[in-house]
Amino acid sequence: MFDFHADRKRYFDIQSSNSEKYILPFIESNFQIVEGMRVLEIGCGEGGVLKPFINKGCICVGVEFDKIRIENGEKWLGDDIANGKLSFVVKDIYDTNAEGLGGKFDIIILKDVIEHIHDQKKLLSRLKDFLTPSGIIFFGFPPWQMPFGGHQQLCRKILAKVPYFHLLPRPLYKGVLKLSGESDAVIDSLLEIKETGISIERFERIVKETDYKIIGKIHYLFNPIYEWKFNLKPKRQNNLVRKIPYIRDFVTTCVYYIIRN
Repeated sequence: MFDFHADRKRYFDIQSSNSEKYILPFIESNFQIVEGMRVLEIGCGEGGVLKPFINKGCICVGVEFDKIRIENGEKWLGDDIANGKLSFVVKDIYDTNAEGLGGKFDIIILKDVIEHIHDQKKLLSRLKDFLTPSGIIFFGFPPWQMPFGGHQQLCRKILAKVPYFHLLPRPLYKGVLKLSGESDAVIDSLLEIKETGISIERFERIVKETDYKIIGKIHYLFNPIYEWKFNLKPKRQNNLVRKIPYIRDFVTTCVYYIIRN
């Protein structure tokens, strides 16, 4: 298994490959991408997901509040920045606006981000101000109830390989983490994710409540990123399971959605 936390450059390359092979084609199957379109990624990390969009001729902006990740991205995507194809902004998305980022966007990307946001409904409402009238938003995230939806891979102990234990009641969950010897920083991070984790049902409800329309979705039994992490080919969720609310969350490791106003 590849530990992406230990090698950020390798993870950057994996994110770029995953975006090129799965995210970009999924978007193109629902929305025509043409040269010159503006693309915003929120929580962009080092910018790996954006690279295939740059190669398609899009003008990309990455917003990320972790300065170290942006500094890495500036090294690895320096030519694209120099050519005016990419810019990074070290900010929280709530601390800027479309004008501050150069204008509105045709595509907004949130890959493995929505499950870390505290007020997800507020964020979706906020994103309307960043979209062009025909613009779309892509989401990719793991449903909270899935085997490792608690991001326990952050653990450095045996718990990193234990599925579903993040579903324990909060006091018991915290106690197990402490007994296993996890650091306070890891425990705090995992407890925060426990508060913000999102299910398929909650996501679709928020989309409806904020007056968006779902125009494309895929539910995966095996997350596409597992191709690089575990040498497992992506596998879409069984059609019957995909239609069973709540049950599907426990056995679906990743979902892709496209929504528009």
